[in-house]
Amino acid sequence: MARSHLTLAALATSAVAELDVVGAAPFGSAGRGDFDAAVITGRDGRHWIVRVPRSERAEQQQSADLVALRALSQGVRARLPFEVTTFAGQTPVDGTRAVVSEFVYGTPVTLAGIDLALADSIGQAIAHLHALPTSLVTDAGLPMRTAVDAHRAALAIVDRAAATGLVPAALLQRWEQAGEDQGLWQYTPAVVNGDLGAGSFLASAGDVTGVLGWHALRVDDPARDLYWALGTRRDGIADAVFDAYTRVRGSVDRRLRQRATLLSELDVARWLLHGTEQRDTTIVDDAVTMLSRLVDERLGDATESISPPTLPILAVDEVEALLDRAERVS
Repeated sequence: MARSHLTLAALATSAVAELDVVGAAPFGSAGRGDFDAAVITGRDGRHWIVRVPRSERAEQQQSADLVALRALSQGVRARLPFEVTTFAGQTPVDGTRAVVSEFVYGTPVTLAGIDLALADSIGQAIAHLHALPTSLVTDAGLPMRTAVDAHRAALAIVDRAAATGLVPAALLQRWEQAGEDQGLWQYTPAVVNGDLGAGSFLASAGDVTGVLGWHALRVDDPARDLYWALGTRRDGIADAVFDAYTRVRGSVDRRLRQRATLLSELDVARWLLHGTEQRDTTIVDDAVTMLSRLVDERLGDATESISPPTLPILAVDEVEALLDRAERVS
């Protein structure tokens, strides 16, 4: 049974001794989702979020979120162009705990609601996150994954998906070629949120104001935080995200978008594997449909290639001119 916002307000006052509550309202969908949550208004006008997990998975996620938030010190936060919530207190309840954190202002973002200005702000926000020192993750004992680890994980997913016999041959060949492309996996791991999507962002007036959900904070492949943007087929949105990212970070990873494209496709493979493991024909059928759509949308689109970049093909006279120039130089 869902806890009321008044019950949650009472828990908030137990969690934060100095909190003087003057108002409370439900937050999110009451009785649904992973958490019971409410927005609390203090007498000083500040707002807070109190959340109680509704499942073991949600409780684990909440615990990981708290560890990550502690790792994001004030000095680290000052480098980010958006707000990150601050832990305020907690109190035990029914075998779990209610956690109170500072409210971050902004309107939740949807994939369909991203325009070019917001896409630019999102790309910049992610780039600033990836520019943080990796020591903040190592010092907190959070996970680290090398490029070699990420490569092996991708190969394992491809092998398992191939074993189902449900992946279109053309798509499987594309993934296998990507696995053999050593250049695709030559990148420097960075600090990543690890679970970004459109819903992770809060925005106001076309700018990102906050990022929610830090339970997967780690050092990993930067493409993990960007591949979700390829889910929109609206012209220019994904380009704007990647262009803004590159403008901030520079050309530190020339194969970033190609790897992000691969990860977005392997996400569908994971959905397929989840369906086969659960023996859920509805999920399996949905994944097969998505794989077929990938064949139609990606394989004939040069902008979505994950193959090694090739040099332009030269005409015979251009080759002769190059050879002649090389001979004169030598």
